[in-house]
Order: sequence, then structure tokens, then C-alpha cells
Amino acid sequence: MGVLKKFEQRLEGLVNGTFAKVFKSEVQPVEIAGALQRECDNNATIWNRDRTVVPNDFIVELSTPDFERLSPYSGQLGDELAGMVRDYAKQQRYTFMGPIKVHLEKAEDLDTGLYRVRSRTLASSSSQAGPAGGAAAPAAPAAGRPGGYGYPPAAAPAGAPPMPAAPPPGGRPGGYGYPPAASAQRPPAAPAPGGRTRHWIEINGTRHQISRPTLVLGRSTDADVRIDDPGVSRRHCEIRTGTPSTIQDLGSTNGIVVDGQHTTRATLRDGSRIVVGSTTIIYRQAEG
Repeated sequence: MGVLKKFEQRLEGLVNGTFAKVFKSEVQPVEIAGALQRECDNNATIWNRDRTVVPNDFIVELSTPDFERLSPYSGQLGDELAGMVRDYAKQQRYTFMGPIKVHLEKAEDLDTGLYRVRSRTLASSSSQAGPAGGAAAPAAPAAGRPGGYGYPPAAAPAGAPPMPAAPPPGGRPGGYGYPPAASAQRPPAAPAPGGRTRHWIEINGTRHQISRPTLVLGRSTDADVRIDDPGVSRRHCEIRTGTPSTIQDLGSTNGIVVDGQHTTRATLRDGSRIVVGSTTIIYRQAEG
């Protein structure tokens, strides 16, 4: 069962259906949950081969009517959303640098039914956060310094190599108001002489072999791989295998994110992370 589905089921059992009553506007809890997942994917920072750090402190901005309707339940809803983020991070093998917090705030410039998500990576004072977990209370960052919204982490997770003093060439700190941080890119593996490269994708732990030159992903039953996600178009994107392999957006409504970058076309490498709607796809290739 997917993380978002589990989240919905937990909400259904809370406060005798209270959340169903207060969410009468267009904003739904699962939409906010999906936005938090995308915020993690879009602002993931690769520290080393086995460690990818994502934001752990989130602000969900709501219109005045929506905020006033939800504010009596903001603590409980924030805890549920934080739990969803923790489950998603565990699934994606993401790492946090401190406790996960989700706060609701009022935004005067938003109309009813609209929302906005901001995030930052906030290190705990003990710097003992591990994969999909948190630790002790966070240390408050100074204004305008690393650790604030839209800035890279203030410190590395325990045991991780030090973070460069500046973003990689061509990149800027990821976060609200900035483009996503540039992910470490490796050139696509060249096939060994006389060898054959196998290609596949992984979705929620399920492997889908790519046995043809092209693979169409989408919500339609006609797609080669069907993705049951309301944020996915009927024919959303197409993977073309080769040297290198590529992915092409097919005019979808919500677009694609590849290795943290919104794009319409991108080169794929082994381990590339593709986000369509609220679904994350891992591209894989290997010799033999």
C-alpha cells in the first residue's frame, strides 16, 4: 500500500471524521501530503552514494478561510503530515538532519482552496539524525544563514563528508523561492564490448522490465506501465533506452522532475529519480 493511501486511511479514523468536515474547500489533506513529498524530492541533496538529505522543517501556507477552519486541528494534522513525510523518506531512503516539523500558517495573498509549501533543512543541536529519523530539538538558525528556508543544510549528518562551501557550478541552493539543488550527475555507463545492457524501473518496490526501445508511463490502461495517481496524465512520459537512455514528457499536465530538476527531456543514468504526480520512479540499468 502506498504512503499516501496509508495517510488517507489514518485521517479517516481521526476525531470521528472531523477532518472530513473541516476540509470542505478545494484543499485536501492528501494534496498537501503529495506536495510535501514533492518538496522532499525537489530539494534532495546528495551527500554521498548512500546518503541523500531532504528538508525536515516545512511550512504549509493556507488562505485565511482555510487556515481559520484548520487551525483548531493544526497540531494533530501537522503530526500526521510529519508522519507521512517520515514514512515516505524511509521508502525513498532519504535522510533527515533533525526532527520533522510541519506547521500551518496563514497567507493573505492566497485564495480559498490554494496553498503553498516552504521547506528548509534544519540540523538538530546534536546532529544525530539518521535515515528517515529525527533527533533532539533543532537549533534555531540565524536569519539569512544556512539552515533557513531556501538555504542548504547548516551542517552535515553524522558521519557524512563535509558539504562544499558553495553550491556546485550552475546550481543554487534548493528550497522555496530557489531552483532545486543540482544533483550529482554521473555519465551514463557505456555497454561493455559484446555485452548487453538491461533496463528496468522500480515503482513502490515493484520492478518493471524495459524490454522494448520505448516505454510509455501514464494513467491510461493503454500505457506500457500504468500509474494509478491522479497527478499523472493518461500518457505522461516516455523512456527511450539507448546510449544514453532518455526520458521525454508527452505533454503532461504536471510535467516531470528528474533528479530534482523540472524538465521536459532528460538523460537517464542508473539510479535516476523520476517524479510524476506524487509517484517516484527509479530508473535502473546494468550490464549482462
